[in-house]
Amino acid sequence: MNSCVVGLQWGDEGKGKIIDLLSESAELVIRYSGGANAGHTIVRKNNEKSFALHLLPSGILRDNVKCMITNGVVFDMDVFLKETEGLVQRGVRVGDNLRISERAHLVMDYHKQQDALHEQSLGASKIGTTVRGIGPCYADKVARSTALRVADLRDMGRLKDKLAHIVDYKNKLFAAIYQNPEPIDGQALYQKCCRWSEVITPFIADTTALLHQAWAAGKSMLFEGAQGTLLDLDHGTFPFVTSSNSSAVGLSAATGLPAKSIDRFIGVAKAYCTRVGSGPFPSEQDNEVGDYIREKGHEYGTTTGRPRRCGWFDAVSVGYSIKIGGIDELALQHLDTLSGLEEIKVCTGYKYKGRKLDFFPAEADVLEEVECTYETFPGFSGNLREEADFNQLPTAARDYVLGLEKILGIPISYVGVGPSRQQTLFRSSYTHRV
Repeated sequence: MNSCVVGLQWGDEGKGKIIDLLSESAELVIRYSGGANAGHTIVRKNNEKSFALHLLPSGILRDNVKCMITNGVVFDMDVFLKETEGLVQRGVRVGDNLRISERAHLVMDYHKQQDALHEQSLGASKIGTTVRGIGPCYADKVARSTALRVADLRDMGRLKDKLAHIVDYKNKLFAAIYQNPEPIDGQALYQKCCRWSEVITPFIADTTALLHQAWAAGKSMLFEGAQGTLLDLDHGTFPFVTSSNSSAVGLSAATGLPAKSIDRFIGVAKAYCTRVGSGPFPSEQDNEVGDYIREKGHEYGTTTGRPRRCGWFDAVSVGYSIKIGGIDELALQHLDTLSGLEEIKVCTGYKYKGRKLDFFPAEADVLEEVECTYETFPGFSGNLREEADFNQLPTAARDYVLGLEKILGIPISYVGVGPSRQQTLFRSSYTHRV
């Protein structure tokens, strides 16, 4: 069975944990979108230090799994080297179990510089990027003439000529737009690329061809999305989005496989809602409730460390994500975080200027002004992290999950009650325990 795991909110839903769980029965785990702005946290067992993966597929922690990074990812060699070194130091193998698409585009130092300069220039109107160079790299991908791909690292003579042209262009561009930018040192950057080439060449492959071979052979494939559906470039809360198609709809373009190759789409959502950076957030609780959720759930960015904005579960936005992604089932994370609240609310509808909206609005300005209609559930207490069976949870906790299931109209197959693999409760007949 081939599965795809995607986030249904504004990222940070806990996708890494679900991918790690499902990878036990997968032969291939494929990271297909985004870049090092992702942050997938995995805890293999209680009391073990967590793994924070920004670029490598979450299946890399399984010894018997092959991993791929496909063409939809913008590839940051600096992050790759640091992340690989950290994993190897902890006894995780990174070698012939990983292949990187020759079509993936390279995130360069000048992309990060441009990202920071542009955000600074926007002032109060800034998008709230992670300043990892993701947007500028995707922009160069579209521009084409200023783009570099992983394949270029196999021909350093050709890359040297390309890089000289790009650096000259970027220096002129930065000087014309921004105040006193630091000039890019093209020679130093080329030498850096030479060092990259020596390391990455054994990993480079045509992942599109490999995926079609695997599909034809009937291998079990697990596709790993990054960010969340509401950050999708086309279908998210534009312009406060990421620079790629981070929803399920982006899979085919980002891998070269047709959509019919996927047997099931699994959506991941928190039992509440969070967002990092700017942008509309209808159910946000900028109050004691939001503070409680943030501290109880340790809601600080894996990649940036920034505090996350917190609020009630938004069934309107998640329902929209389910529709456009063709989501078959849901993994609900962080149920334990809500323990201790007297009541829990769920946004079940939007009103805009007194009128009920029938669908998730496309304009961020409209979404900023909507009023939420809430359904209230009784709160619950207790240490949910110690429970191993969904049916043993407090009645109010079970009723909340069942209530969300009814509102959303799809089964909630996985319920997360803690960070480790073991702290996942299975409700579906075809899921299995770790």
